[in-house]
Amino acid sequence: MTLVKNQVRIIFMGSLLLMMAGCASEVTSMEISTTNSEEVTSTDMSTTISIAEESSEVSATLRTSTYTNPIYEYDFPDPSIVFDERTNQYFAFATHGQILSSPDFVTWTKQNYAFTTIPQWGTTNAGLWAPHVMRIGEQYVMYYSLSTWGDSNPGIGVARAPRPNGPWVDQGELFRSLDIGVNNSIDPGVFIAETGKVFMVWGSMRGNYIVELTSDGLSLKDGSATTAATTKIHVAGLDTNTDWNVGTYEGSYVQFHDGYYYLFLSSGTCCEGNTSSYHVVVARSEFATGPYVDRNGHSMKAANVGTPILERNDSFAGPGHNAIFQDMAGDTWMLYHGYMTSNPARGRVLLVDKINWGDDGWPSIHGGTPSTTPLQGPAYWQLP
Repeated sequence: MTLVKNQVRIIFMGSLLLMMAGCASEVTSMEISTTNSEEVTSTDMSTTISIAEESSEVSATLRTSTYTNPIYEYDFPDPSIVFDERTNQYFAFATHGQILSSPDFVTWTKQNYAFTTIPQWGTTNAGLWAPHVMRIGEQYVMYYSLSTWGDSNPGIGVARAPRPNGPWVDQGELFRSLDIGVNNSIDPGVFIAETGKVFMVWGSMRGNYIVELTSDGLSLKDGSATTAATTKIHVAGLDTNTDWNVGTYEGSYVQFHDGYYYLFLSSGTCCEGNTSSYHVVVARSEFATGPYVDRNGHSMKAANVGTPILERNDSFAGPGHNAIFQDMAGDTWMLYHGYMTSNPARGRVLLVDKINWGDDGWPSIHGGTPSTTPLQGPAYWQLP
């Protein structure tokens, strides 16, 4: 079932066929007028459209398709997501450098892996975990963890590409744990603050920290990891010199909304099938670098705090390691992984649910657990 939420005429300088093929130049003229399609809803659109040289006119319809969790029934842990205007598709990324694409959040196509060979600058036999991808300027940037289980010196690297499906070119390491002074330096989450500054938040069960990156997102603002070690900011969990604690956090993700920066964190055990205790909590701050507090005013620089937003149910165990994104209608969604309790051998499958913002500004997911019934999914533009 597809629900038409809004319909628009888009008049732009360019060729639709070339736009869909990904030929890029800068938009010079764009006009949008809404027409009724049962019930018109107000939608703010702020996007760049890739164009060619000749003027053309197309109609696009804002739609939502019906989804049921899981949206991808195979192992796809630690997901992140971007929307690519040139191909009018969502692209999801996961551990091992997996890439999926979808025009409607229901039909997913497996793309080539981001790398044919895992980068080799880290610990011997390290795997590529938890890639976080975002668009910065005219390029896509991937931040990835390079680690093994029990790694004493994992690190975070960076790659870039002209499009989400590549080709991805590795830029090497940003830092390793021993250099920057954060044990278990994995799970990068990068965001652009309202000031325009680019920040990374990272860490796993040994403290979560924030550093500033350069404006292109490819380097540490302070230059070297040893210098950044003195300027990094502790924002969640216990001090990094404290032993691993399952009551602390990993999978950090920061989303700005209505005057606050919201810090989403996963806590508990991630990878034990139906006995996984993974869940997601949230805190917020008026400032990108904190201090972050939960709904009860508790500082996040502790264990077993944070406002719960997502926990297990009878159908899905260990939901967590989320990404947050806005769809084409401006609604907020959480993409995350979890185990199907009916078939945990499938691994951590891909799930999605809508985030609702309360009158007090705090986010929630209906029922506080993964949805199990058919629902209307994220909005997307359907082009002719």
